[in-house]
Amino acid sequence: MPTASGHTTAILASRVQGSSVYDTGHEKIGNVEDLVLDKTSNQIMFAVLGFGGLFGVGEKYFPVPWSKLDYDPEAGGYVISVSKDVLEAAPSYSLSDLTRNDGQVSKTTNEYYLRAV
Repeated sequence: MPTASGHTTAILASRVQGSSVYDTGHEKIGNVEDLVLDKTSNQIMFAVLGFGGLFGVGEKYFPVPWSKLDYDPEAGGYVISVSKDVLEAAPSYSLSDLTRNDGQVSKTTNEYYLRAV
């Protein structure tokens, strides 16, 4: 399905992975490291933002609801409408913990961003 500008609304996950993420002032915050999908609902659970490290050492992984990211063609990446301080205070996890099947990561993430807005 095309958008108003004629672009398709579909995108491959491989094109999202590695994309830069900016705050509303277009300051780079980090990158989309991965997307976590819910296999039973066929929905994106959250995007995983990575920042805070150097060459992958000490980097933290922050799940962010997909709906919080807006693609900005001028920036060439995604813009998130919360400050870097809000992101840095968000729950962070190891990559392996992001796919735990207990639903706690998704619940904690959604609750955090509901309060942060």
